[in-house]
Amino acid sequence: MKTQIDISKLLEIGKIQNELDFESALIADRKLRMLSKENSKYKVTRKKLRDLIEDYENKNWSSNSRLTDKKIRESDLAELIAEKERQFIQNRKELIRKKLKNLNLTQQNLGEILGHRSKSYMSELMNGLSPFSLKDLIVINRLLKIDLANLVSTFLPQSDRVKIRTSIEKLDNPKLTTLSKDGFAFT
Repeated sequence: MKTQIDISKLLEIGKIQNELDFESALIADRKLRMLSKENSKYKVTRKKLRDLIEDYENKNWSSNSRLTDKKIRESDLAELIAEKERQFIQNRKELIRKKLKNLNLTQQNLGEILGHRSKSYMSELMNGLSPFSLKDLIVINRLLKIDLANLVSTFLPQSDRVKIRTSIEKLDNPKLTTLSKDGFAFT
């Protein structure tokens, strides 16, 4: 399940498909701007991402596109979700770094343990530009004694939440209806 943007997959697809990916791409662009100062490899990736962002903006947010209240609400919600995801990734990064420091390990050492030899790839994982694999997160959990709740994002895309809420409502089970309002809310 996709819980965060994967830049390489987005570039492979060649277009931004929804507001959440758009907002996440904007955040990723800011991270790539910082990383490209340290590694010029990221300049090419950032340029490709900027092109996708510009195409999406031109199609969906130009003066020629029809802006509705629904579209604006969708954008606001996507921005909120993307920001929560950014905060989650930042907190996870800080927690991992703190635990590594306490063990006199570096991010590169962790990469070697996880089987990731590339320093830049570890940086992408830590900064949320590429997602950790489930195996990576389990190793980090066991090695650094970090609760999985602090490693695994529990955000669900809006489309998934809508499907789940609709399915729960169709079951017409009062106990589940309460859960659908709490666990699958839109805000």
